Amino acid sequence: MSETTAPLTVTTSAAASRSASAIARSRRARIALRGLQVLLALFYGIASALPKLIAYPSAADAFDEMGWGSAGMYTIGALELAGAVALLVPVLQSVAAVALGALMVGAFVVQVVVFDGQNAATPLILLVPLALIAWKRRESNTELLRLARRGA
Repeated sequence: MSETTAPLTVTTSAAASRSASAIARSRRARIALRGLQVLLALFYGIASALPKLIAYPSAADAFDEMGWGSAGMYTIGALELAGAVALLVPVLQSVAAVALGALMVGAFVVQVVVFDGQNAATPLILLVPLALIAWKRRESNTELLRLARRGA
């Protein structure tokens, strides 16, 4: 009887070890993804939205060159700031990533058409982590939909 029990104990111990390792990896992945969200929220809030919202000369000049003027600049700045905040709200994080991704597609088109592709790579680079966040946090869409239905 002891011969049949020993391998079972080893197998159970190995399975428990693999399970604990998988849980630790999953926890680290969740923490890394949350860190990425915070980093992107800081980027969009401070480096991208703030210059537009305070009408920093380079931002104002760029929007004037596009023909959008200050109304377009403030609108885009407000959308970026809203997206930055929403990236930090658990129920909004996936939708925020999709919305910011849409802004980046628009930014790419503007960079190519208006500015001859001068900084066109930046919005494309930002699309990658936004797509990752949108995909990995997609379960929050179910909660958001549930809340929207309850409120309607």
